[in-house]
Amino acid sequence: MNKAVHIAILFSTAIACTIGIGGYSDRVTQAIQLRDGTVYFAQPPRLTYTATTYNNIYVWGATYYFTVSLPDNAGEPLQKITINQHEGVDDIKFELKKSYAFEGTRSNEGQKLQLTDVSRDKKTISITFNPPVSPGKTITIGLKPVQNPTVSGVYLFGVTAFPAGEKSHGQFLGYGRLQFYSHRSDSGLFRRPWF
Repeated sequence: MNKAVHIAILFSTAIACTIGIGGYSDRVTQAIQLRDGTVYFAQPPRLTYTATTYNNIYVWGATYYFTVSLPDNAGEPLQKITINQHEGVDDIKFELKKSYAFEGTRSNEGQKLQLTDVSRDKKTISITFNPPVSPGKTITIGLKPVQNPTVSGVYLFGVTAFPAGEKSHGQFLGYGRLQFYSHRSDSGLFRRPWF
């Protein structure tokens, strides 16, 4: 066999193997499922952004945004997000029926997502997507408080993501941090506004 032909065959075999393995590895990513049926993300989502439209205390009409990125290799779609107020003096109340979600970010809003259930249990809000969000997407959740807190300071919200499935394990994504300020010039910490 000619040496040049032999090298060409080896080179083409190496390229075919590389392409085959590369293509195969993309399809291998699956969720992790335990013997008891509990489903986990293969690669968990990430909390990438948290913000409010108004950061003054007592303000009405604000929206709190939580952006979550679901990687291509998550292995399972995103079924549910929970948001738990972990820190802050006031217990912030929300208008749950006005909650919404969309693909994209606050500055690049995409298609609206369908929510089948938005509920609250103590300080935890649960948001369920129908259909579940496919891997490789970034989504943003908008929550409407009745009003911003009456006490300034840092408010932390723990965000947990759940894959699709009857028995899914929640993956804690971290804390979304919102800071509220009092811009009054007086020193009366507990003085109520005149409205």
